[in-house]
Amino acid sequence: MLLTHGAPGAALPAVAATIGNFDGVHLGHQAMLGRLGAAARARHAASCVLTFEPHPREFFSPASAPTRLSSLREKCALLDAHGVERVHVLRFDRALAALAPDAFVREILVRALKARWVLVGEDFRFGARRAGDAALLRRLAEAQGVEVETMPNVTHAGQRVSSSAVRRALESGDLAGAEALLGRPYGISGRVVHGDKLGRALGFATANLQLRHNRPPLTGIYAVRVHGVADTPLPGVASLGVRPTVTASGKAVLEVHLFDFSDELYGRHLRVDFLHKIRDEEKYPDLETLRAQIARDCDAARALLTESRHV
Repeated sequence: MLLTHGAPGAALPAVAATIGNFDGVHLGHQAMLGRLGAAARARHAASCVLTFEPHPREFFSPASAPTRLSSLREKCALLDAHGVERVHVLRFDRALAALAPDAFVREILVRALKARWVLVGEDFRFGARRAGDAALLRRLAEAQGVEVETMPNVTHAGQRVSSSAVRRALESGDLAGAEALLGRPYGISGRVVHGDKLGRALGFATANLQLRHNRPPLTGIYAVRVHGVADTPLPGVASLGVRPTVTASGKAVLEVHLFDFSDELYGRHLRVDFLHKIRDEEKYPDLETLRAQIARDCDAARALLTESRHV
């Protein structure tokens, strides 16, 4: 998959494109990607996702923006897995926010991407002050010789599949509900970095994964499956939160203890799939109480993974 930014070179081929944030790449996004691939093949064009960094709501109101389901790296990996040939990342800044709808079509879709066909969702908005909708995009793009198609909403069990619905499921601890909307278990990827070695001192060595954002969409203690260590995923227990027993920093940390594993993992890039929530994060009076609780969490995680055949 090709990743491009800014003004790509003129030698790149024309594209069939879809536009959006694609946070989490859920079933609704996957339906769009399937249609995108078919349209690209029919037109002998490259399939392209046009996305934004940062998320527009993070640009306008960082404090109230929704938590991210996926980092840019995670999103690109998911798009690649679904056959996308090119991802073009537009930096969302004041200039882009002020771009009029007709300029967006002319400068970005036609001039920069050489789009022949564009797919958007029913609720698509674009241009300064979100002035443009799917109907305006169709009029402006078709005047430039670009076909436009609108994708209807995808539903599951009577509800619209959306990134917001996935966030609500994760926040409430409904991992099965989130998995149903995503088409896979929810996971977080990151590189293993050095921590304070407290887990090792307590008898439960952990791999600390570097988080790209300080506001993960879920917190607590989980039974997990970890990819990137061995040929097959390994079972374990993970803590995702601010560790109130040992620090008052308020910084979110993802720590994973792998069962029956002792090798060093520093520098490795891992993906942690969250399969079952065991409990919420708690503050304990001392480290011995914390150690005893970790032992119970490991027992609970082993039992849950065995029952669900995730080991």
